[in-house]
Amino acid sequence: MKSISINSTAELPTIAEELLSFAKGEKFFIFEGEMAAGKTTFIKIFCEVLGVEDVVSSPTFSIVNEYVSKAGKIYHFDFYRLKNIQEAYDIGYEEYFYSGDFCLIEWPSKIEDLLPENYVKVEIEITGDEQRTFSFSEVISR
Repeated sequence: MKSISINSTAELPTIAEELLSFAKGEKFFIFEGEMAAGKTTFIKIFCEVLGVEDVVSSPTFSIVNEYVSKAGKIYHFDFYRLKNIQEAYDIGYEEYFYSGDFCLIEWPSKIEDLLPENYVKVEIEITGDEQRTFSFSEVISR
């Protein structure tokens, strides 16, 4: 596990680089944190670091957004508004989750039983107005 504290959003690109280094090639990430912790904001920066040139926005209503980067395809999920697990089946989650492409998951607790065996967990804790603590951990064979 690795924890890093920041004092402003200007430090997010450094955190994104640290996360990529920590992941050691893993491409499946879940992001946890309370509402307004900065999950989507961090994912935007993470996508920029991966080389996405499009505007990265929250897929709150579409559930998934797809981006193309120099690192390959990136799927950004926001399961906050998911009413039931069937909706994840309806969007064909397996095609995304097992594609070998980057998958970035917000509100993973809504689809916990569908998560793959291995992934990187990113927890974001609010510690002040702009201060956050990021914790990275690798989850293997739940």
